[in-house]
Amino acid sequence: MAQARSSRVVVVGGGVMGVSVAFHLAEAGVRDVVVVERGALGRGSSGKPIGGVRAQFSDPVNIALGARSLRAYGDFAARPGGDIGLERVGYLFLLDRAEDVAAFEESVAAQTEMGVRGRIVGPDEARELCPYVRTDGLLAAAHSPDDGHARPGAVVAGYAGAAAAAGVSFVTETAVTGMDVTGGRVTAVRTDRGAIACDAVVCAAGAWSAGVGEMAGVPLPVRPLRRQIAFSAPLVPPPPRTPFTIDFSSTAYFHNGDRGGLLFGLADPGQPEGFDTTWTEEWVELFRDAMRRRAPALAGLDVVGGWAGLYEVTPDRNALVGRSRDVPNFLYATGFSGHGFLQAPAVGEVVRDLFLEREPVVDVSSLSAERFRVGVGGRPEAHVV
Repeated sequence: MAQARSSRVVVVGGGVMGVSVAFHLAEAGVRDVVVVERGALGRGSSGKPIGGVRAQFSDPVNIALGARSLRAYGDFAARPGGDIGLERVGYLFLLDRAEDVAAFEESVAAQTEMGVRGRIVGPDEARELCPYVRTDGLLAAAHSPDDGHARPGAVVAGYAGAAAAAGVSFVTETAVTGMDVTGGRVTAVRTDRGAIACDAVVCAAGAWSAGVGEMAGVPLPVRPLRRQIAFSAPLVPPPPRTPFTIDFSSTAYFHNGDRGGLLFGLADPGQPEGFDTTWTEEWVELFRDAMRRRAPALAGLDVVGGWAGLYEVTPDRNALVGRSRDVPNFLYATGFSGHGFLQAPAVGEVVRDLFLEREPVVDVSSLSAERFRVGVGGRPEAHVV
């Protein structure tokens, strides 16, 4: 693909966040938008998430971003267009600690105030919702029927196709190598295929964002952390249509996969930070241990494959969305700690509004990276897996 030499906006990162930002900028009439991606579109972390979409969060900003994105995913076929395989099977958080029940009760109350349907259910109803659940030791569960999962690759393709039709240029297989900063503003993005003069930059580089920020002198406290997913062989009998189910205390989760199997995973507490994306089966035993306690029928799942991707984590597990104070034409949308896919539609709108210097559709001032520069950080997001 030919390299653009100048643009109004350069978006660094061609994952779901980058293509959402590009689409929403172009839809608002912003011309000369260029997306630079070091590989192929959607082949980084966006190509390897679990596909969950939800508004069940503890922080009001995350609730708002999740709810707005859920509506956008529900309307995706009409805008920007395409079948994303959205399955509104709900999310079910299984709770076996009293302190977690209390925390989720507070969260559900906050969600209800913001128009999100959710409720706390007892162990028996949790089992009705997900027949695999063993109720021994289970205190309660949090359920929202409007959540579910979708196909990330289809979302990337839908946004990218609509953005390209609106005039966005995509420069793939191209690495960003530096930035020219003059008078406190980025004037050009340098790549291994030449420089692109620009009026503004949006960093949507996921786990690689800290390095991109350094090029412009903008601190972005994002660290890479491997997360792995596995697929089971087809189950006999076939699994019922179940919610996206999460055993909260162990972080083990599962939902319906393709061809009669399950997709499942777990946040390995022993996983070191780094860019390693090698897939292994070592962590699967942790999942089996959790299932022996909470869903015994799934403890012996036959693993037939999987993948490893990168979370882009911040110290408080909340995203970084905003505009740099010191380099005001450098905007960023990163650090989503596993929530980037589910928040991408709303964050694309927010970045559009920030670029156009108008009030964002969601107030994300609390997600500014400046919160770490003053040493306070944000309120940790409680519902992270």
